Amino acid sequence: MIHKIAPSILAANFANLQKDIEMVNESDADWFHIDIMDGVFVPNISFGFPVMKAIQKYATKPLDVHLMIVNPDQYIQQCADLGAEVITVHYEACTHLHRTLNAIREVGCLAGVAINPHTPVHLLNDVFREIDLICIMSVNPGFGGQSFIENTYMKLQQISQICTVKNHKPFIEVDGGVNLENYQKLLECGADVLVAGSAVFSNPNPKETILALKQ
Repeated sequence: MIHKIAPSILAANFANLQKDIEMVNESDADWFHIDIMDGVFVPNISFGFPVMKAIQKYATKPLDVHLMIVNPDQYIQQCADLGAEVITVHYEACTHLHRTLNAIREVGCLAGVAINPHTPVHLLNDVFREIDLICIMSVNPGFGGQSFIENTYMKLQQISQICTVKNHKPFIEVDGGVNLENYQKLLECGADVLVAGSAVFSNPNPKETILALKQ
């Protein structure tokens, strides 16, 4: 599988969001990664559905929506209506994860599950076949620009082993601290979707950075 690059819009220039969206459209990126935070599940508030609607207006690539919120079930239909192709919820935020994953699939989206750095991967065993994407948080969720957590490599290897045992291969996404120094090792350990925020949007040549991450 050729890996995918999903620039994180959280790191974009919100004073000129259309420009950054068009840059991603024109680049070698595959998805837009959209983090929606509520200030409850994570200690930060990002943006809500009006901004997502504005992104969807200009985006020509799939929207990978990451819900860092409590009670994500009540917003699944709204995400789908605004063009989400992937909806990812947090294991730690879902009381009835199996039900939530099925609800995402019922609205025609890929169902993703994110796990925080402290959450062991084996906790996904019982719902593994209902998962279309696993997002490994390689920083503590809530803020961009954090340092990469090295234990991520081991978690990727563990998930790859579960994929073999379960004979099911969801997308394996890494979110947080991804850059040109660590992306190759992440791919070697089993990642196939790389979320990059600061590494892309803080670079004076973001298209070149995306292309480098893609190769």
